[in-house]
Amino acid sequence: MTFRVLCSVLVATVLQLPAMAQNKADWVAPTAPFRISGNLYYVGSRDLAAYLITTPKGNILINANLVTSPPQIRASIEKLGFKWSDTKILLSSQSHYDHAAGSAEVLKETGAKMMVMDGDVKVMEDGGVSDYDHTLDHFPPVHVDRVLHNMDKVQLGGTTIVAHKTAGHTQGCTTWTMDTHDNGRTLHVVIVGGMSWNPAVRLVSTPGKPASYPGIEQDFQKTFATLNALPVDIFLGAHGVYFDLLGKMARWPQQGDAVWIDPAGYHQAVNEKKAAFEAEVAKEKSEK
Repeated sequence: MTFRVLCSVLVATVLQLPAMAQNKADWVAPTAPFRISGNLYYVGSRDLAAYLITTPKGNILINANLVTSPPQIRASIEKLGFKWSDTKILLSSQSHYDHAAGSAEVLKETGAKMMVMDGDVKVMEDGGVSDYDHTLDHFPPVHVDRVLHNMDKVQLGGTTIVAHKTAGHTQGCTTWTMDTHDNGRTLHVVIVGGMSWNPAVRLVSTPGKPASYPGIEQDFQKTFATLNALPVDIFLGAHGVYFDLLGKMARWPQQGDAVWIDPAGYHQAVNEKKAAFEAEVAKEKSEK
């Protein structure tokens, strides 16, 4: 790396530090819980998303987030008037510590059953030790009660959630879909698990430079095809930044619940990530 290129990289890194610090601060900063649509509620922080789906037979929680997150999630659920002990099923968007590290505590406190997509089961059960990205933090391991596969249904109390395997970000990264019902209208909800790759990840195998795991490039290609084919009204995700959570919350008083209906924003986000992925693949293939 030349001195000029090194200086450019350092400058770019320094310029990103304030945004990175803000993102991490938003991981733990609480926000008031709220109803999104029908029986679907937001109970996460300003950026680490967690979702509560309520049913007459108990509730489903998507994402337990950081080790420190369960008290915040519990407080949000109870503020909405629901019981923490009514959490019967715990799901996870992905097996990275920022979405999965609180799982063990949630399971301990609620007795919920843990359900995980097949590609993420080993990582969840060994606390991140076997994650293909070895730069990430480990977390308390959990027992997986049900191994999910692509298009499996999670059902409780008349509510059905469909698990779509959208691998790449993790090998079992999961996008959840469900329908909600408001004012006589059925709305298609998509909760994206992840569409990007971390800095240490390599997407392409070239001589002397193996991909982070065999088939990662093809997994991402399938993921973007899957995401683009999903019917969507309400766009959500594992991180608030995926779907402009804070911006939509700011517009909510003026726009009302319609602010969450964003199929155009969904397809824009997916296609931007797809273009970035294709550019990265081309760059890695061109490296000597």
